Amino acid sequence: MSINLVSPIRSKETVIDGKTQKIESLDILGKELIITRGFLTFLQLEDEWFDDIDDPTLVINAIKVHANLNPDIFCFWQRLPDTTPKFNYYFEWDNVAALKIKGYDYWWNNQIKSNTRGHIRKAQKKGVIVKEAEFDDAFIRGMVEIFNETPIRQDKPFWHYGKDFETVKREFSRYLFRETLIGAYFEDKLIGFIMLGCSDEYATLGQIISKIEHRDKNSTNALIAKAVEICEAKKIPFLVYAHWPSGSLADFKTQNGFEKIDLPRYYIPMNWKGKLALKYGFHHSWKERVPESIKVPLKQFRKMWNKLRKK
Repeated sequence: MSINLVSPIRSKETVIDGKTQKIESLDILGKELIITRGFLTFLQLEDEWFDDIDDPTLVINAIKVHANLNPDIFCFWQRLPDTTPKFNYYFEWDNVAALKIKGYDYWWNNQIKSNTRGHIRKAQKKGVIVKEAEFDDAFIRGMVEIFNETPIRQDKPFWHYGKDFETVKREFSRYLFRETLIGAYFEDKLIGFIMLGCSDEYATLGQIISKIEHRDKNSTNALIAKAVEICEAKKIPFLVYAHWPSGSLADFKTQNGFEKIDLPRYYIPMNWKGKLALKYGFHHSWKERVPESIKVPLKQFRKMWNKLRKK
């Protein structure tokens, strides 16, 4: 293994869960990986939604010869359409919410529910216009207004609440080279948008949001319809809407034609600590280890608490 195939560790800023954070990263065999430190140190692709580990053995060998790199676990997954495990390493099933693109007409007639078709027609009747957009000052101002409409969304504190024009412009301009912007407009005012990240394998709804003030206009359904139309035009085989959730969001995704697709996620221990963590399940956060029977009442309590905070 040639040492020039592995870069020194560097510090940089990135956006994680809507927050600008400093992270450590390095290049291995032309792939940018990030280091996440905590009880366990993880090493994984920075942009795993749009990049792959082609040969994990080569990456593992490169990790071992790096003088200042000692992760506990090297983690990566297979992206769509590779649903069958192809590496001989320990894995667990992860998932995505995905829509197989077979054409807009097929989606309209066979993949969505009748009430979803009604929502899209309602958006049109209400005067909502959905079209591709440009990341200009007017669009950014519309984003800021949507983000700052409410501090609580989906019963949780909203990541982007309180951000100003310059912050939104900086954080959301990083991946414009692969994104198609879709805006929903009412009376020439932005009331919802999608930042559609496109690759050969699939497109992702990297950001999809609509104004609560205009929820009666069903702009989110209309935005998804436009995303399907764009995927068909670009010959993109899948539209991905993050991971498969629970509750009302799962119902919404189902009604719009999305289904749960399982994908293998690999966890490769790099030392004794990583091996023990995998053995006893500590490679998952405490939130992931909480049983569903406990999560449900906790979510109800969170919902009630956030409503009180909002008031």
